[in-house]
Amino acid sequence: MFDFIPLPYYFDVLIYFCLFLVLANLLHAYLLPLNDEKNLKFLRTSGLVLLVLIILYLGLRPISGKYFGDMRTYSKYFINYANGVQVTTDKDVLFHYYMKLLSSIVNVNVFFLITEALYVLPTYFISKKYFKEYWFYAFLMFVVSFSFYTYGTNGIRNGIATSFFLWGLCYPSKKTTMAIFFIIAVLFHKSMLLPVMAYVLTMFYNNPKTYLKAWVIAIPVSLVLGSVFITIFTSLGFGDDRLAGYLTGEYTETEIDTSFRWDFIFYSFFPVFAGWYFIVKKGFKDPFYSQLLNTYLICNTFWILVIRANFSNRFAYLSWFLMAIVIIYPVLKQSLFKYQQIMIAKIVTAYFMFTFLMYLIYYAK
Repeated sequence: MFDFIPLPYYFDVLIYFCLFLVLANLLHAYLLPLNDEKNLKFLRTSGLVLLVLIILYLGLRPISGKYFGDMRTYSKYFINYANGVQVTTDKDVLFHYYMKLLSSIVNVNVFFLITEALYVLPTYFISKKYFKEYWFYAFLMFVVSFSFYTYGTNGIRNGIATSFFLWGLCYPSKKTTMAIFFIIAVLFHKSMLLPVMAYVLTMFYNNPKTYLKAWVIAIPVSLVLGSVFITIFTSLGFGDDRLAGYLTGEYTETEIDTSFRWDFIFYSFFPVFAGWYFIVKKGFKDPFYSQLLNTYLICNTFWILVIRANFSNRFAYLSWFLMAIVIIYPVLKQSLFKYQQIMIAKIVTAYFMFTFLMYLIYYAK
């Protein structure tokens, strides 16, 4: 257990460790070419160290509801299951059976460690699958993402569901295997129906320019007709009763912000700009990348339409978990710049700086 670190500073330790790693990576880019063996060794070593440390640091955190949100709730579920209580819920049922199974084998601390491993490892798997020896850059992007810490320590069920989705993306030519992971993701958290349906749609229509236009149009439409779309999606029963509650305001256990979130629109624009720049301006062609981008655009467009809903960040995460790979994918697959390694490091640094600035503005109050 990392109980020697005061809980109020738990995120601080992680964010400054990430700052050090990002700056070290930036400095390293100016010293060695991308394909230099010393650089590749640095990537392998740094990546494996980061992988192990992040799983242990987040997985062995002390149990706290004050600092880790839903963690306390899940620990109570786990203890009840360990004491013989049966699974009775019909919502996100696979996650509860997962807890029930582990409660008969391990204690609650090991449960959170295993859960964290299942959250983090798929980001490593997909990075390794598509970027080979350069996987560290993509994995680092996942770790320094704005929502990575939150959904690894608080929104645990949603976080692990998105990771199963990413795991499924590792098998683009094995549709059955991919479908199994997608089904697991949905059974862990029903909201994953949106990314799954979006990805399936890209199998039939995969033109990024159309989805880019739809994303842009959604902003003024939401400004004028946002409440209408909230009503429509609620009446359609999107997701489950819990998500419908967020849309309608039924769940208001904390103070909420239902304003039009221009700051989150700005954040969501990063992969939109990246996709447009690499595909339209740089002529980058990769069918799988187009599917990734289009899945992100579909899910983020949905969020924009309901942006004034209560806890709309929960809907935003249904696209945000793809941001890291959407932004970094082209530069790890094709040489697009004269000093490629420097551009990669700059992208990682710029992406992390939003997370760091949000930390300074919102978390350091």
